[in-house]
Amino acid sequence: SLTVSSTKLIECSTNSFSPESVRLVDGAGFCSGRVEVKSNQSWASVCEADFDRQDAEVVCGELGCGAPAALQGGLYGGGVGQSWDKEFQCKGKESLLLDCDTSDRENNTCLPGNAVGLTCSEPDDVRLVGGDSRCAGGVERYNKGEWRIVGAADWDQRDVAAVVCRQMGCGSTVSVLPGNTTRGFGFICSGSESSLRGCRRMYDLRPGLTVICSGNNNIL
Repeated sequence: SLTVSSTKLIECSTNSFSPESVRLVDGAGFCSGRVEVKSNQSWASVCEADFDRQDAEVVCGELGCGAPAALQGGLYGGGVGQSWDKEFQCKGKESLLLDCDTSDRENNTCLPGNAVGLTCSEPDDVRLVGGDSRCAGGVERYNKGEWRIVGAADWDQRDVAAVVCRQMGCGSTVSVLPGNTTRGFGFICSGSESSLRGCRRMYDLRPGLTVICSGNNNIL
């Protein structure tokens, strides 16, 4: 039989883990939403005037998402509760938003309802190409070093389109048209997934999709 002759107590330190200091809320997933910063144990919305592209790059990186895709005040609601009272001055290379320099506002440029909304690319990067905005066009997914056409069977096109619009923070599907190629890597979705990663990959090629979503976010 096994006899335990001594007991060793191990104390683990959690100091090496940074507490959550920034989040995106009311978006389609963890990579899109209204920017909120932890302040004195409560969350504060960030004003559009206090936040720019370099700040967005730091937030997207801190959350493990891809590059910033859209940045707009009021995109995911006007914000509730308190507002962050300083302007961020990130250089874009910082690991954490709270590592960035900040400054006091020169004047009261923070208007009600202008809490900044941010959409980062999902880690597996889906895009719509050839349309009038980033929320319309042919569906492509970045995979193994290249952009590949996304396809779907006739009966599943609207479900796949709904997931793509949601993943990109572009609202709901307005229309979906089959492409004229059969070179698309096929996906089967239920329509409720937060991204294409939650859908099932097909092993045969399907016609590519052209999708128009209800959002109309211009490219930064």
